Amino acid sequence: MKPVPHATSLRRAPVQRRSAERLTRILDACADLLDEVGYDDLSTRAVALRAGVPIGSVYRFFGNKRAMADALAQRNLERYTERVAERLKETGGGGWRAAVDAVLDEYLAMKRTAPGFSLVDFGNQIPVGARYAEPNHRVADRLTDLLSGYLGREPDDDLRRTFLIAVETADTLVHLAFRVAADGDPRIIEETRELLRAYLARVLD
Repeated sequence: MKPVPHATSLRRAPVQRRSAERLTRILDACADLLDEVGYDDLSTRAVALRAGVPIGSVYRFFGNKRAMADALAQRNLERYTERVAERLKETGGGGWRAAVDAVLDEYLAMKRTAPGFSLVDFGNQIPVGARYAEPNHRVADRLTDLLSGYLGREPDDDLRRTFLIAVETADTLVHLAFRVAADGDPRIIEETRELLRAYLARVLD
């Protein structure tokens, strides 16, 4: 099982600081509008107005709103990975259970607070076609690379498959928790945590 390459939705990567700041404003505006109007009513023109940039600036980076939303999903994944990495530093080698708690807790925190995350998260609403470019494959691959060193494990096919199954399971149950309650049903979330621990114990203990 090969690592999943990261999707690239930018027409042009920003080079100068001002261009990077403009891209940040565009993605921030996209995230806010997703919460306000949803994906179907999202438009590149509305994003440009909210970001305070010319419409041409949006098209400089993105061909359409789907590419823009996918870029937001990629940014979400980058920020999520950074948050998990920071939590792992804080745990100071607390074992794989502490690592699993960090992975789940930071996902829940972004689910509750990150603008636009409830619709886009890591790309679940923006399929990119190829099986190995699916969002959960990208998440599982990123977590395997991040956690393998922390756990002292080789990031081989077996570990990648294990984390993919864990990510798919957690994704389904967390979505259920947020369908049942706006902030995520705590009982379903705790059942999810226990299920992940029971499954991963077979491989990581």
